[in-house]
Amino acid sequence: MRAAQTCRFRGKNKAPKWKKPDDGQVSVMVLPLAVDDPADLARVEKLFGAMWAIKRAVQRDARAKVDACWVAFHERERDGVKAVRQRLGLSREALERCAYKHLEDSGHLKHHASKALAMHMADEVWNGVQRHLFPDATGKRHGRPKTGRWYDFTRVPGRARSHTTDRKWETFRLVGSLHGHTMAYTNGGRHTLQQPRRMPVPAAPSGSVPTGNATASRKPGTRKATWWDHAGPLAVVFTGGPDGSRGDLVLPVRIPQQPGQWERVEHFLSNPGRWHKVDLVRRRRASAPGGWVYEAHLMTLGPGYAAPAVRQMRDRAAEMDRIGGVDGNVSNVSIVSLPAGLDPAAGVPASTEITLSPAERALLEQEAKKRRGRSRALERSRRATNTAQYGLSKKQARRAEHRASKGLPEKAVTVPGGARASRSDGVPKRAFRRDRLSTEYRELRARQAEAAASAAERRRHRARLLARQIIAAHGPVLVVEDCDIRTWYRLWGKRLSQTTPGLLIAALERECTAAGGRLVRASMWSTALSQHCLCGERVKKTLRDREHKCIACGLTGKRDLVSAALASFVRFTDVDDPKTAYLDTTASQHAQITFAQGLEEALRESTAPSQTTTSRGAGHAAVPRQRRGTSAPRTAGRRSRATPDEPRPVRDHAGKPGHRPGCNPQLTLW
Repeated sequence: MRAAQTCRFRGKNKAPKWKKPDDGQVSVMVLPLAVDDPADLARVEKLFGAMWAIKRAVQRDARAKVDACWVAFHERERDGVKAVRQRLGLSREALERCAYKHLEDSGHLKHHASKALAMHMADEVWNGVQRHLFPDATGKRHGRPKTGRWYDFTRVPGRARSHTTDRKWETFRLVGSLHGHTMAYTNGGRHTLQQPRRMPVPAAPSGSVPTGNATASRKPGTRKATWWDHAGPLAVVFTGGPDGSRGDLVLPVRIPQQPGQWERVEHFLSNPGRWHKVDLVRRRRASAPGGWVYEAHLMTLGPGYAAPAVRQMRDRAAEMDRIGGVDGNVSNVSIVSLPAGLDPAAGVPASTEITLSPAERALLEQEAKKRRGRSRALERSRRATNTAQYGLSKKQARRAEHRASKGLPEKAVTVPGGARASRSDGVPKRAFRRDRLSTEYRELRARQAEAAASAAERRRHRARLLARQIIAAHGPVLVVEDCDIRTWYRLWGKRLSQTTPGLLIAALERECTAAGGRLVRASMWSTALSQHCLCGERVKKTLRDREHKCIACGLTGKRDLVSAALASFVRFTDVDDPKTAYLDTTASQHAQITFAQGLEEALRESTAPSQTTTSRGAGHAAVPRQRRGTSAPRTAGRRSRATPDEPRPVRDHAGKPGHRPGCNPQLTLW
């Protein structure tokens, strides 16, 4: 008999491990894809359908395994949690094997998706499962993993490019060059880029190319040209699934050609060696064929692009020797800064208040009205298509009874306005996902998603602009109270959606880091900034008290500005631990004596100029759609509900809402 052969394994890699340059910094550029050919559009849609099927299957398996892990209580006590996870296959590698099995067992998925795409989709599912199984630094876990929805599936992750092996890019890869793209769509000029409305698909390279230089004993060889030899217009190429027979999927790329965009394009696309990964992303658009537009998100190695004016602002902010504090509130954000050495010769105190102007509030109401109209149109379309699932409203029922009493023929109701047919316990007899949806409904839903995405992007852009203005005026070293703004949504969801204090503070933290500083978080339990004065005395105030008045020293000012000024004097035993924060009353007393009148003026009103609107006009931070359980109650539209930093509405003798003398009605009513 032949001796049993021993298994051979690959040894440890002797080459040094590759690391990302620039301390691991990466940046992303969005490249719109011109999918004009109906055949290419069908292939892209089938690719997203195949990847969604794989992700849904892996999510269901992971959900079942997580449930089995938590049910096996006695086994976890006896063998340990790690052993149970290994038995159930709750690991990254096990989920990847699960995705491979779904891909192999299916008869059609291999025509569209590849094994590398399935592996990366399993990695995304594992990231959610990992956040549920293992608590974070604060001891919190994420909720039980759920199976997503088709319309929420918008991203197919690609595989990162190998920077140690030449021409190894296994999934989506970007071919071509910026020079070839500009030469193809210009007359040789660099700033006259004119891309056509329908981008042509670049032709695949043909012929043969040499493989090396000639020597005395060997002639240079040749090989067949591939996409790696393409130097023309930029395009994203995907070879397809292992069983695919339709060739490469080539999607032309459309680079930004607006004025002032060329420097940003050169930053990302001029050096192909920095290209790291390409993800295929879709975005809702009702006017596009199929209701989606497709983009390639190119991840590059290194920091992102910053305009010269932004770089100069950050450099000047890094040279500012100031300390500042931030106080976030429901309807405003206040910032106060002073010279770090508390030297009057180095500067004066400055304060800024970020609030909504009347024009912004008016435009917010217009956006909310449009959103409500779209929601009502969606509901009418659903009711008209599924009339058997809804009853008549009281008005419609009375009208039908009146016609019957007069002997008139029964009139058909196209849009019933009553409640949905439900069981005795209130559960609908037929699930909403089983309803028939018309083409008009799908178009309306696409428009709603498109408007919501645009509003979210406008809010983020406004937050970036405001954060840069704050850094330019107060420096990159700021202190803010460490509070969970999500808890505020229980009472003031609409107002928080208008002012977005959490979004602004997050943008402020990123700008502080980019400018060489830091936004430090301090625990409000150990500092109680709103209940203290600069002189060190404790001044108790309720949420309705918006003015600070200290009896001991006579200091008066706005409550939020005083809290922001006190945040400048917060010290830390450990900067990374907000619980170690304490208030340095000695420094605050010294600042009050040193700056005197200048500090009092800064605490009464904003002294540093700050523009609260964007270039597109005020109020483009539209209110997002409300969600039950985390937003304001339904009674918010029927009765007055002011935020804690606004005066309480007063009722007149007739019981109708009134206003205190001198109060702005737009600030007291919702």
